[in-house]
Amino acid sequence: MSKKVATARLSILSNSFLIIIKTIVGFLSGSVSIISEAIHSSMDLLAAIIAYFSVRMSDKKPDEMHPYGHGKYENISGVIEAVLIFVAAIWIIYEAVHKILAQTEIEKLGLGFLIMLISSVVNFFVSRRLYKVAKETDSIALEADALHLKVDVYTSMAVAIGLVLIWLTGFFFNKPIYLLDPIVAILVAILILRESFILLRTAYSPLLDVTLPKNELEIIRDVIGNKKNELINFHQLRSRKAGHLKYVDLHLEVPSHYSVKESHDICDAIEKEIESKIKNIEISIHVEPYENIKDES
Repeated sequence: MSKKVATARLSILSNSFLIIIKTIVGFLSGSVSIISEAIHSSMDLLAAIIAYFSVRMSDKKPDEMHPYGHGKYENISGVIEAVLIFVAAIWIIYEAVHKILAQTEIEKLGLGFLIMLISSVVNFFVSRRLYKVAKETDSIALEADALHLKVDVYTSMAVAIGLVLIWLTGFFFNKPIYLLDPIVAILVAILILRESFILLRTAYSPLLDVTLPKNELEIIRDVIGNKKNELINFHQLRSRKAGHLKYVDLHLEVPSHYSVKESHDICDAIEKEIESKIKNIEISIHVEPYENIKDES
């Protein structure tokens, strides 16, 4: 089992645990903000399951039907997760407005606070692990899942603070302000909506074959530039990304008196140096004689 798959499985287990305890305490206490957190965790669980299968698929080797590999499964996963987060946020707002109109009281504030605190701690450590592996493997699916849990840390703490404020108003004024609970839930939903937008933008861009980041393109240009003493130039540098996989192709101009082997050796040297500096990259180089040079990239 790869590190990505094992980490995605960890997210499934942690979210399953949190859904159970949040749902039980939410209904026992009548807190819409806790119930909203249970809904959020349910979306997180579905997202974690999607991420789990997407990283398994993206790790598959290229085949006859998918000669460029299966990396875009991760981007599709990220887009689906963004939509799920958006739906969860709308549902939370709906429940919060309904709670404001119903003016329902909340019980078991202490237990609710404890569950939110546990949720924040669990998600903090799991999200850190997901982010770490996502950066190591350049996995958009794991990064999306980590973003879910990171927001869950903040939202759980926000709900916990709301419950504390309700308790404080009851303690000092002998009349708890239960309206604080749905207000906090709406604030949580706004944070979640912002999360869904960021995630959608990040996951959707590679589906349109957007170029690699400027810093990585600069690395490629620098590597080729270091070969100037061998009288070479390049043009038509193109790049794209699919999940964690990166693809680059370019036209390399070499002196016309070079043999096929000499040109091939230069291409190999360039490819190996770029691969040592940028992970998960595949490079295709088209060689042209120096006389055809028109402009530099």
